[in-house]
Amino acid sequence: MGSHLYNAWLAQLIQRGEAPGLWIARQWNNVLFDSLLSGLGSIFDLRVAEKIAVSLAVLVFFWGAFALVCAAARRAPWFLVPLLAMISYGWTFELGFFNYYISLGLSFFGIAIFWRGSARERLVSLALAPLASLAHPLGAIWLVGIAVYLALWEIIPPRFRISVLLAAIGMLVALHFCLAHYFIMDPPDEPLYTFTGADQLLLFGARYRIPATAAGLFVLIVVATDAVHRRLNLAFWKDYRLPAELLLVLAVAVVALPDGIHLPQYPAPVALLTERLTSITAVLFCCLLGAARPRRWHVLGFGAIAAVFFSFLYHDTAVINRMEATVERLVRTIPRGQRVMATIVTFPGSRVLIQHIVDRACIEYCFSYGNYEPATQQFRIRARLGNPYVMTNDRDTAAMEEGFYTVRPQDVPAWQIYQCSLTGTDLCIRTLGAGEDNDETGMHPDVQGDAPPNAASAKPH
Repeated sequence: MGSHLYNAWLAQLIQRGEAPGLWIARQWNNVLFDSLLSGLGSIFDLRVAEKIAVSLAVLVFFWGAFALVCAAARRAPWFLVPLLAMISYGWTFELGFFNYYISLGLSFFGIAIFWRGSARERLVSLALAPLASLAHPLGAIWLVGIAVYLALWEIIPPRFRISVLLAAIGMLVALHFCLAHYFIMDPPDEPLYTFTGADQLLLFGARYRIPATAAGLFVLIVVATDAVHRRLNLAFWKDYRLPAELLLVLAVAVVALPDGIHLPQYPAPVALLTERLTSITAVLFCCLLGAARPRRWHVLGFGAIAAVFFSFLYHDTAVINRMEATVERLVRTIPRGQRVMATIVTFPGSRVLIQHIVDRACIEYCFSYGNYEPATQQFRIRARLGNPYVMTNDRDTAAMEEGFYTVRPQDVPAWQIYQCSLTGTDLCIRTLGAGEDNDETGMHPDVQGDAPPNAASAKPH
């Protein structure tokens, strides 16, 4: 989120003519959330705009998912509210993929309307596709694809409906080979069997496996218990079939589609696609659960799991908040308008990046020189070579984040924020000189292990 907010501030500078070398590109995707931030930022302080924009994004995602489950179950799934809340604040949210996040929320609303709406209402649902695309194209693709699937499912006689599922799977397999032929693709870092939707709950360390595993097991218990009570009758299969088919399509998509793909128009790959897809998988599991007959112990079980999850989340985000407060104090010790680099690695076992706390701290005071957005050319803020505010080469920004960027004469004066103890939470600042690696004095916890941030097993970088 810090990067989104920082680039909204850069957009204000560009509009005022105070950032020569930077410009705002016209594009029609991956910009809705950033435009919302800028619009609110023109009315309120950017910090206030951030809170409003993020709150709106969460509401769109949560109630979009809720509406989709309502459409699948034909009733309001109140017993699933704790689970939907965990998904709403899961990996996609914590990574700050807010354009994608809003796009999914809008697509969930659109699919829900198409699923149960009249012919006229279905046109309204498809009208959401351009808005979803403005946020992120994957949400619009998901909306249109599932709308076509539902339409075919209704038209084709029941005994031939399996052909819709087979056709969808065949198209995904064909897409896999087509992409592999024309583009360079990156596989996911983790085994594919880990991307079940429960991985959305794996955030800042190994202990998140407790609520993630508990949620997965509880889902199985709910479905199995419902199957026993209903004795696998015809109504049971009828209620579960369509959500189960959509889950199978998503499972194939996770296997068939790459985690990253190198497109010729971008210097950096479009990455982490597999992890993003599991936001949809998690919501589809809720659609499956919506077919179960609600019982009081469902609420108690999901509520208890959510209590554990949010207690972990509250503790870990509090640690990050304190680190961000430290960064804000550090940058105020240097002259205004300086370039600042940062290498802040994640906690042991964490799947959430935290280096962008420097971006937010620099707003209205300094320049986050290694901010990745302009260099990727996938966002609206772009930078010309030789500008004094931000790097223009994606490989340079990646090296800077990892601490291996060799400072060039044209980069100085510049400053480095680094982890200066093995806890990973203590931060310091120093000036950089030409010819040195930006993080050669940094000390980092062992990010390969599962120890907590203050573990004695930490080691120097």
